[in-house]
Amino acid sequence: MSAIPGAHAVHHVAYTVPDLDEAVGFFTGVIGAELVYRLGPVEDREGDWMVRKLGVHRDASAWIAMLRLGPATNLELFEYSAPDQDRRPPRNSDWGGHHLAIHVEDVDKATEYLRGTAGVTVLGEPETIEEGPIAGDRWVYFTTPWGLHMELINMPPGMPYEADTPARVYTPDTPWRNAG
Repeated sequence: MSAIPGAHAVHHVAYTVPDLDEAVGFFTGVIGAELVYRLGPVEDREGDWMVRKLGVHRDASAWIAMLRLGPATNLELFEYSAPDQDRRPPRNSDWGGHHLAIHVEDVDKATEYLRGTAGVTVLGEPETIEEGPIAGDRWVYFTTPWGLHMELINMPPGMPYEADTPARVYTPDTPWRNAG
């Protein structure tokens, strides 16, 4: 089996958002994240640094925020300004489609909380997987005010897939320190 030499963990996940202030406000005020730092603008008008290092237009500028979600997950948010920017968020079925899943104690209670949050759209009703390797998983998707797909999930210990692998999904025993 091949692996990146010396890899220890995933350091962070990152998303580009249309409005960094709005996204930071949502993640800290609604989701319960902690703001770690902000910086920017990051830009290089003299050379091709943005192209070589980030794969974006040479005239792009970025503003960045790093957030902490719970005890171990870092979330980096970018707001870019770029002449060739595509402003359509990908759907889950598109290449590059994605979502961020938050483990919660009670999916139904968390869903009701989100239904009362301006700009959030809950997609359908929470449901429980009845068969297969993740039987017992309760989940529901929702979108943020700017269209980022997210998921509420409760995958209890002892999932059926665990009979076939020593791998276990990391799930902390306690809620985030600033979660209600």
